Amino acid sequence: MKEVATDIVNPEALNSTIEFLTAMVTPALLISATGSLVLSTSTRLGRVVDRVRQLEERLSDLIYRDNKDEIPLYDKRVEVIVDLLDKVTSRSRILQRAMATFYYGLGFFVLTSVVIAVAAFFNSYRWVPIPVGIIGIMFIFWGSMLMLRETSMATATVNAEMDFTWELAREVAPKSVAVKYKSKGKNKGMRPAKINDRRIPEAPSGE
Repeated sequence: MKEVATDIVNPEALNSTIEFLTAMVTPALLISATGSLVLSTSTRLGRVVDRVRQLEERLSDLIYRDNKDEIPLYDKRVEVIVDLLDKVTSRSRILQRAMATFYYGLGFFVLTSVVIAVAAFFNSYRWVPIPVGIIGIMFIFWGSMLMLRETSMATATVNAEMDFTWELAREVAPKSVAVKYKSKGKNKGMRPAKINDRRIPEAPSGE
């Protein structure tokens, strides 16, 4: 009876099973993390596509306007929209490349799990899953670099649009309002100016 119990609970077989399960869990975690990256990248790509359509509608609306002279900063508006279209188009291409890279990494992680199972079944070539997993990790690393580049371009896009918004505000806002603000920094942002005892004269009574 003792010999039968020893055969049923073989420490070496148990350790081998635990090692096999541990090896299978690691790619599964990487697959889950990569799936989250694919989902977030796909969401950002969808928003960028919607943004391109909005800019195209704004550009068409400006181009086909009859009273172009009555629109404040008309030429600047068209220039800014075209510049934003260029930036957003570049962002969409980077996002497409990043998403494809994440899918490659996902495929290699799935392949790693398969190779681990095959190597454990035949009890040979146990080193093969290591380079396969490393290739998948390199794809995820490269996709992350692309996402960092896209994030910096998104920041530049927002800054460019905000700069034009402030320029338009300075153009159309009353002087009594514009005098309270002044340019600041490279991006021509605005902040409240310090006005020393400078008050806007009140309108005479009766007006």
